[in-house]
Formats: sequence, structure tokens, C-alpha cells
Amino acid sequence: MDFTSQTLQELEAKRSNLSSKFGIVGLDGFVDTIVNPVDSRYGTGDDFTAIPSIEEFAMRVGAAAGKSTNIEIFPRVQKLGGNGPILANALREAGSKIRYIGALGKPKIHPVFAEFAKQTEAISLAEPGQTTALEFDDGKIMLGQTSSLEEATYQSMIQAIGEGAFFDMVSRTDLVALVNWTMIPKMTDIFNALLDKVLPNLDTSRQRTFFFDLADPEKRSDSDIKSALLTIKKFQSFGRCILGLNFKEAQTVARILGTEPGDRDKSNLKRLCAGIRQELSIHTVVVHPTESAACATKEDSWFVPGPYCQKPRITTGAGDHFNAGFLTGMLMGLSPRACLVSGVATSGFYVRQARSPSLNALDHFIRNWPSS
Repeated sequence: MDFTSQTLQELEAKRSNLSSKFGIVGLDGFVDTIVNPVDSRYGTGDDFTAIPSIEEFAMRVGAAAGKSTNIEIFPRVQKLGGNGPILANALREAGSKIRYIGALGKPKIHPVFAEFAKQTEAISLAEPGQTTALEFDDGKIMLGQTSSLEEATYQSMIQAIGEGAFFDMVSRTDLVALVNWTMIPKMTDIFNALLDKVLPNLDTSRQRTFFFDLADPEKRSDSDIKSALLTIKKFQSFGRCILGLNFKEAQTVARILGTEPGDRDKSNLKRLCAGIRQELSIHTVVVHPTESAACATKEDSWFVPGPYCQKPRITTGAGDHFNAGFLTGMLMGLSPRACLVSGVATSGFYVRQARSPSLNALDHFIRNWPSS
């Protein structure tokens, strides 16, 4: 495959760039309990068949209208969660130095984040949210408890870190990734505080990348989403501004901005990215359906097919791993198409292995590109 061989050449030439990169990631944090809804049980433990699809789960729930029903959920694993921690873990595993700021426990770090907090010298602002992730063959349903994330504010960051120390931390960054806007009520206020109080006071000679992920904004109003998008575009004045979206999010954003929503095929996905990027006038927009990915810059747009996995070991966090792979490519200085390959390969490795790939593992995965 031409796109994989080109990516491997670029990885070999530029992989040493990554060791010097430093990033700040935040601001959420969730304790994820990943479960399978039970269809039929035959014995104890995992002796059951799971409800295979979201559609079948919806039919089961819908049939209970006006009555009631009991659906067992079988816990598979409890793990650290949240867009920020998963993204930070994957970036760190690839080789970047990452500092995490977010909701990992207060006054003490929650045990599920203990090792992560040590590895990222994390600063915790609040108790983590709680997520029950119902996994199906065709997607997942995330049930979240998020009230603790109201404590994640610019003021709580300054109180926890100190204004001078925070300014110094941001001044040394190559990447600032602020994700899960949907679940953090004060995130747009945090954006504005960074734009007004922090970034204008920093040395502009350092090239910084600012990455944003709305994280399924369906529950937020169109006016809130548009306000966030117009605030995000202001970061372009201080570096490379990148907006990452899954396909559903991209269609929502396109509708709100008044550009063509498009479809999932190659030409429409590239057009979708380009339309959103043009409306926001930012450096890059990247959109990642489950089976492919595309991105657009001012110069052009690109598309790569993904190594789709029909029977993934895990899907929760797949999008965050795509983002981590894409950003790893950006930090190394790869071409846009190679960044896409890095993104889909990082996600493809994760859903098959249930862990984040090192740069060597990513290289091996790309060399042995799965057929399905």
C-alpha cells in the first residue's frame, strides 16, 4: 500500500523529533466501567450471550415502554477513562512527555489513576466523573455522571498550580490538548481565559499546536456549540489550531456552521473536512469515522482507509487513540496523510490489543497492515 510505505519512510526519518516534545492535556477524568448488556444467560460468570447491536438493545428498551424491564449488565473491566486521560496515556506511550491536568480525584487521586498520575505528574482539580460504557459490536453507549466536573475551572487550575507556574508550564509546551468540551461546563470560559490572560504573554516564536475535541456535543445547544467553535478558532492566532471530530460530531458542526454535512465516502468526507475548516479558518480539521479518516488544511485535503476491525476487543477510547496517533504524527512533523495513517493505525492497534502502542509497535502494525 503506497500510503503505508510513505508513512514508514517518514516515521523512520522523523521519529527522533518526538523525544523533545512536551504537551499539556486536560481536563476531564472518568472512572470507566465497561460492560456487556446480557441477552441470554446460561450459567454463572460470563456464561451468556451479549446483546450484539445498539439497534437490538434499543428494541429491548423500547419494548418496555408502558411496562418495565430488567437488563443485566456484566462488568468486563474498570479502568481509567475520559477523553483526556486516554489521549494523554496514548501520547505518552508513543514517546511524548505529557503533563496532565484534570479531574482525577480530590483531595486524593482515585486509585484507578494512581499510576497514570505518577507518569504524567498530574495535577487534579476535582473528583472524576463516572461512566458505564455499554459496548456492542457496532458501537457503544456511554452513561455518565458528570457533576464533579463543574469544579474544573480556570480558577481551580490557578489555585492548584499557581499563576506563575502555570504560565511557565504553558510557555514550554509544543501541544495543548483540551478535550471533552461537552462534559465540562466551564470549558469555554477556560478557553477565553487562556486567550485573554495566558497566551498573549508568551513567546510566540515557539510553534504550538492547540487541539480540541468536542466529544459528542449532542446534549449541548446549537448556540453553545457555535460559541465554543468561534472561541476555538481564536487559538489560530497563537499556533496551529486543530479540531478533531468523529463523523457524527462533524455532521453536527457542519449543520451549525451552515456547510454541507456530506457522507462517509472518500470524496464527501474530504469535502466535509474542508468545509468546516474553511468556515473556521483554522489550521486543520480531521474527521474519523470508524472505517476511515480524512483531514483538510488550507493547502489540500487527504483521506485514508482505516484497518477496520469487525470484532474489536475494546472500542471505548478508540477515537482518543486516533487523535493521539494523529497528534503524534503532527508533533514529529509528518505529512497530513501520514498523520492520518498514524491515527488510524494507533486506533486499529488499540481496538485489537486493548492497549496503546509504542512507536515501535505502531511501526510494526503499519508494516503488517491488517486486511480487516
